[in-house]
Amino acid sequence: MALQIGIVGLPNVGKSTLFNALTSSKQAASANFPFCTIDPNVGVVEVPDQRLDQLVEIVKPQRRIPTAIEFVDIAGLVKGASQGEGLGNKFLAHIRQCDAVAQVVRVFDDPNVVHVHGKVDPAGDIEVIHSELILADLSTVEKRLAKAQSEAKSGNPKAKAYADMVARLKLHLEQGKLARDFDRNDEEASGLRELHLLTDKEFLYVANVDEESAANWNEAQLRELLKLQPRDEVIPISAQIEEEVSQLGPEDAKAFLQDLGLKEPGLFALIRSAYHALGLMTYFTAGVQEVRAWTVKRGATAPEAAGVIHTDFQKGFIAADVIGFDDFVACGGEQGAREKGKLRSEGKQYVMKDGDVVHFKFNV
Repeated sequence: MALQIGIVGLPNVGKSTLFNALTSSKQAASANFPFCTIDPNVGVVEVPDQRLDQLVEIVKPQRRIPTAIEFVDIAGLVKGASQGEGLGNKFLAHIRQCDAVAQVVRVFDDPNVVHVHGKVDPAGDIEVIHSELILADLSTVEKRLAKAQSEAKSGNPKAKAYADMVARLKLHLEQGKLARDFDRNDEEASGLRELHLLTDKEFLYVANVDEESAANWNEAQLRELLKLQPRDEVIPISAQIEEEVSQLGPEDAKAFLQDLGLKEPGLFALIRSAYHALGLMTYFTAGVQEVRAWTVKRGATAPEAAGVIHTDFQKGFIAADVIGFDDFVACGGEQGAREKGKLRSEGKQYVMKDGDVVHFKFNV
């Protein structure tokens, strides 16, 4: 299952233009009027990782399989979306299963592109989106609370504790606070995850800036402009530049970006921010049939990492032959690493490291 990121924003902030650029597609229509995106668009993007290409060069496998991110773009949200205004409210369900939410915020000023509220106010736009997502979550919580309180009448201590937690969560949301800022213990965290609340996800803020600002932006000033919390990830991207880059070949795109003073496409920065916000990392499997990248949570043990490939790998885990990425490259592959004592056999307690090249041993 690919990592999923939902893309939200007000109409005309460059959301669909950005989606087209990120996925190098024309799936999302873009036009200078609200509600241009009628249906949710989904695009799968390869996660760029030079390490994968280095492994391919060494192993020369039959197949190269990168890990991927799935972007889900929905119609622009407006005030009242949670009560049925606009089209975006119909598609909020499509991002409930997403791992993170990327909110596109318009920072550029262009009199030729209308703003749904009549003026460019990025912090105000964020507040509108937050409010609508909170109201949508409140609707979910209210429905669950009625059922939880009914179940609590049985006298079951766990059912009562859960109902109390949902009641506290309802009050929290009614105060205009995001669900992710709700205090919870481990047991409550499990119950909260089952609600799939929109505001309990990690938020990435994509600031759609003009071409000039894309290469010369001040993070502190941008964070202040958007009124972000320290934990929030902010990524300045010019959707217009990204769209132009997506239409060029690799070498032309590289030259185009260099001319603008940019080192890489904004997509790369967005993916890095998503991995950082979600606490993710990459490990690799490398054999003659395929070299493949896998995404796991930081802190994952070897059996948990094996479970990403197949649940049977985790259940029947015996050991993992591990080579650090740098050692794999320096030794010219697995055989060289084995000869130089750089291959380690690790057990169930081993905590995976970013870039590990692994071969799992397991019982069927």
